[in-house]
Amino acid sequence: MSTLPEFDFALGEAADMIRDTTARFSADKIAPIAAKIDAEDWFPVELWPQMGALGLHGITVSEEDGGLGLGYLEHVIAMEEVSRASASLGLSYGAHSNLCVNQLRRWGNAEQKAKYLPGLISGEQVGSLAMSEAGAGSDVVSMKLKASAVDGGYRLNGTKFWITNAAYASTLIVYAKTGEGSGGITAFIIEKGMPGFSIGQKISKMGMRGSPTAELVFNDCFVPEENIMGPLNGGVGVLMSGLDYERAVLAAGPLGIMQACLDVVLPYVRERKQFGSPIGSFQMVQAKVADMYVALNSTRAYVYAVARACDAGKTTRFDAAGAILLASENAVKCSLEAIQALGGAGYTTDWPVERFLRDAKLYDIGAGTNEIRRFLIARELIGAR
Repeated sequence: MSTLPEFDFALGEAADMIRDTTARFSADKIAPIAAKIDAEDWFPVELWPQMGALGLHGITVSEEDGGLGLGYLEHVIAMEEVSRASASLGLSYGAHSNLCVNQLRRWGNAEQKAKYLPGLISGEQVGSLAMSEAGAGSDVVSMKLKASAVDGGYRLNGTKFWITNAAYASTLIVYAKTGEGSGGITAFIIEKGMPGFSIGQKISKMGMRGSPTAELVFNDCFVPEENIMGPLNGGVGVLMSGLDYERAVLAAGPLGIMQACLDVVLPYVRERKQFGSPIGSFQMVQAKVADMYVALNSTRAYVYAVARACDAGKTTRFDAAGAILLASENAVKCSLEAIQALGGAGYTTDWPVERFLRDAKLYDIGAGTNEIRRFLIARELIGAR
């Protein structure tokens, strides 16, 4: 149940339905195990089919292909509500449903969709996307994973790093070099169990624990030609075309964290007493609560507007970057304020607000750092003048 008065963003019946469904599931199934997920760095993969039964994995996939046939706005709402219960599970959900499923929906051919989407949408399988390498993050064109043409397909050699869901994924979209420069990258669909493909080191993180991150290793991994997704040597186009949607959907993760902060802070400041009065009666505490609420709803307005623009085919690259820039920084600020509002209790692991801060920080970095986002926004704006 929400601790806040509800502001009506007039998102529509479908979005309201998705919010209600996801919020109920998240409160019943995810929130009770959120602390365990973090403490044990545990990915509860058994929840995936349950989320699939609710349609959450295929929100943007057409009904013809087994999805709900809805839009990015509804996807944002689901991402927000899952992240409210567990930001790390929300991150894995976004990587699965958007980075993998949505890209397959957009770029896969009929045979690829028929082969891979059913298991991913049902939650029987986990999906992932692999772009980054140890030496190639924001500078994606500098990737080293090499795909060499052989009879009937390609042999991949090299590694990928920082890959969400890697150890659990059955289907992965992997970008590799098939030529030189930006015109020599191709997207491949990789299946778990392909000879020569293995999972390397597990990466331990300060936050988003329970969202598994690992290295991918390719050692003469043969990938058949029919597993090319999109045009040969057109991988940069595939990647960049999905980045705006990725940023829009992932921006909802920080929204969930901000809401979770208020879910903890509001009851606490009403009940905790100092000097004979609830601390919520003190003006400095009231200011923190007001700032957190304004940060949440102003960010919601931007993120929801960008999601609607995505659905209308009118999004801009700099607004997609701006939405996650604003969301990530406000989530970190809200998490810090939540810790401060709880005082000494907030600094302990007995309360979840320290986890909210550790989780929120990822969004300053993932899907392009905030420095890259600022650079992109400024370049687009200045170049348009």
